[in-house]
Amino acid sequence: MSAFFSHVDHRREIIDRRDISAKLEEIAANHADNGKRRREMVALLKSALEQGRAEIAARLIAHPSSGRMVANATAFLVDQIVRLSYDFTLGYLYPLANPSAGERISLIAVGGYGRGDMAPHSDVDIGFLTPFKRTSWAEQVIEAQLYTLWDLGLKVGHSSRTLDEMLRAAKDDLTIRTALLEMRFIWGDRALYDEAKARFTAEIVAGNSRAFVADKLTERDERHKRMGDSRYVVEPNVKEGKGGLRDLHTLFWIGKFIHRVRTVPELVDAGLLTARELRQFSRAENFLLAVRCHLHIIAGRAEDRLTFDFQREIAERMNFKARPGISAVERFMKLYFIHAKSVGDLTGTFLAHLDDQMAQRGRRYLPTLRRRPGKMNGFVLERGRISLPNEHFFQEDPVRLIEIFALADKYGLEIHPQAMRQARLDAKLIDAKAVRKIPRANALFLDVLTSPRDPETVLRWMNEAAVFGRFIPDFGRVVAQMQFDMYHHYTVDEHTIQAIGLLSDIEGERLKDDHPLSTAIMAQIRSRRTLYVAVLLHDIAKGRGGDHSVLGAELALRVCPRLGLTDAETETVSWLVRHHLLMSATAFKRDLADFKTILDFAQVVQSPERLRLLLVLTVVDIRAVGPGVWNSWKRQLLSTLYDAAEEVLRLGHKQRGREARISAKKEDARALLAMEEAEFSNIAKRLPESYWIAEPIEVIAANLIHIHNSQGAPLHIAAVPDEDRGATLVMVLATDHAGLFYRIAGGIHLAGGNIIDARIHTTRDGLALDNFLVQDPLGRPFDEASQIERLIRAIQDALANKQKLLPKLEARALPRMRADAFAVAPNVIIDNKASNRFTVIEVNAQDRPALLNQLAYALFQSKVTVHSAHVATYGERAVDTFYVTDLIGDKIDSASRVKSIEKRLLEAARMPNAESVVA
Repeated sequence: MSAFFSHVDHRREIIDRRDISAKLEEIAANHADNGKRRREMVALLKSALEQGRAEIAARLIAHPSSGRMVANATAFLVDQIVRLSYDFTLGYLYPLANPSAGERISLIAVGGYGRGDMAPHSDVDIGFLTPFKRTSWAEQVIEAQLYTLWDLGLKVGHSSRTLDEMLRAAKDDLTIRTALLEMRFIWGDRALYDEAKARFTAEIVAGNSRAFVADKLTERDERHKRMGDSRYVVEPNVKEGKGGLRDLHTLFWIGKFIHRVRTVPELVDAGLLTARELRQFSRAENFLLAVRCHLHIIAGRAEDRLTFDFQREIAERMNFKARPGISAVERFMKLYFIHAKSVGDLTGTFLAHLDDQMAQRGRRYLPTLRRRPGKMNGFVLERGRISLPNEHFFQEDPVRLIEIFALADKYGLEIHPQAMRQARLDAKLIDAKAVRKIPRANALFLDVLTSPRDPETVLRWMNEAAVFGRFIPDFGRVVAQMQFDMYHHYTVDEHTIQAIGLLSDIEGERLKDDHPLSTAIMAQIRSRRTLYVAVLLHDIAKGRGGDHSVLGAELALRVCPRLGLTDAETETVSWLVRHHLLMSATAFKRDLADFKTILDFAQVVQSPERLRLLLVLTVVDIRAVGPGVWNSWKRQLLSTLYDAAEEVLRLGHKQRGREARISAKKEDARALLAMEEAEFSNIAKRLPESYWIAEPIEVIAANLIHIHNSQGAPLHIAAVPDEDRGATLVMVLATDHAGLFYRIAGGIHLAGGNIIDARIHTTRDGLALDNFLVQDPLGRPFDEASQIERLIRAIQDALANKQKLLPKLEARALPRMRADAFAVAPNVIIDNKASNRFTVIEVNAQDRPALLNQLAYALFQSKVTVHSAHVATYGERAVDTFYVTDLIGDKIDSASRVKSIEKRLLEAARMPNAESVVA
């Protein structure tokens, strides 16, 4: 065992086993009572463990990228603790003078502990092995050993088996089989361990390679799906995520099972890695281990998810510095994703080597779909995958670096991992003269980008081969570029590739249920390649220190002609990139019932074709942000804006269709409710035209039932779960009065609700009809009867002023640890030009509980009337927009009042609690 950790420097500074062993002998000599002996033994070992961990942590601070060193040193420390405690247990607590053949115990390390890879708070995976059925002595020793490890604060994953039981368990369970593959002798009976190792090799490993490989790859794929199935998730799991440590472990396990190797470098001799790939493996493993060790130390526990609140601190600990246009934490995460990509590259080449070794002539060891291709232009097929006739094939004509992907797309073929490896090596051949300015290369790339088949997969292959970033250098700048916020789930390059895939799915009518309008208008778009190129370029200028929309529009003017687009197409792409956030900003932050909102939007768009292109671009951009970001509420808002703007662009400033849309909504609502016409008319006439334009049909139907059930009461509250929107619709019908809005918002927050959208209406008979979309603290709807009852009661109490709202809110507000990793400077914009009737106030602030209540209270204090509120959240950033007037219904145009309102809102946005606003 000492040889296993011989590379760990200055081991006695971590733990001096001889010194501690001598002290344990003194403890045994000074005390006859075993209870006292054990307590003092635990105290001594606990102190040694803490000192050892402190030494290892100090080494990590001094050498912050030395993950392998820390992981090995931690395993070494635990080994010494286990050996010392076991010797003390056998020597003084449960001595055995004449052990029988069955009274033998071997302590083995398995899993990551067996491999010698332990982060500071990793589980101690240990096995107690006995030759036959356990005797009472063996049970006492094992129990005492476990209690000692638990008392030391170690998290122990343990098993206690006979030799035969161990082998049966390994046959039945892949996890146990894999853990035992890493078995390492710690202490105890060495002969028993040697027998176990030999029988495991003979009875479990021999002859079972193919089944083991298939099982491990299936297990890997299932794990990837659980973790998001992308190595570019911006809060990755360092251990289990795609491109993480477990992927490297899987390669080692496969090599170890097939070739009986003991260490990763032996995979080179086995022919499963080249020397270059071994260096790649070691660099990625060392970096990922370092990140995991920092995570454990900062969290003070076993933590493998690299969340935002850890990323900044680890970047500082690992000495990353900011550069123009990119922060230190973004540089750190970019390197993380480069290593994660490297793990993916290694997996492909490793499996190719495995295939070459294990497959019969002309067949695949690992199954794949084989298709018959057409003309291959010099490329060859190797077991159903595109390969190269020789290693100089790309050098002879560098355009082939693009062509290989075009052929893969055209014929639906995989690319041989060795060809991918050669493409990565030769990607440097792509430069302006050799490839980028050659029309054939650009035509081939455009074919892949706009493919009606599966452009997402092939573009991802191009990206992983580094060909994509070399061919479009500006795209290369955003490869592995994370966006340090809670809104975006993926790196910029992965977000872009996913958006292209979504566009392809919409065009192929595979997302018709989710995006009916986008699917319908795709057939009307005259230049589909304009749209695909716009999606490619929409975020390409991120990380450059300026407005990425403006910078990206300028960049598009250079890139598009090179790709073969016409002047008109180039201009359209540039416009789309410049305004790709316009439609979502208008739909989610502005009142669509205000006709000037529609006019201003249409004035920028100017043509129906641009409107169609912009809608589809907006949809795929939002949906590619990450899971759960798109919902039917956003779909309805974008559809409403599209319909209204299309009408303006078609008819000019007239609103011929407004009355028709209102009539259609009324008919749809009546049909949905199956109401008698007279009854429906009595309720409907109480609602203004702006209401019918603003609300979707489902909300209108719910509101009409709500009004009907109120039976003329001065206050009526109802809540209806809406699974499509992932929220609960809270409806309040009340006598309108000052402060109504902020009190409702406060009541909702006291019930544990988070408001994600609010719409305020006034009926023709003077009642307030307020609609709120509300989620629970975990982002789900309130759907249980008790939750809804609590929500309604909290609003009733807030409106009745039964309790002091502000002290209750102060007590309720909880810190949002993940959001605390970000700093969003509050900003207030007061605009008197955005609406003909209202002053529009937009507040940007860090999202937190009760923010809307605080802002609404500040407006109440400012003596303004809120007519409409629109809540949008982008991760940690909240954007709340209010359409307001003064108390007599006029715009607020006095400079002094505007300044006063802005000051009060800024204070509300900054303060963590509502009481601070009114103190």
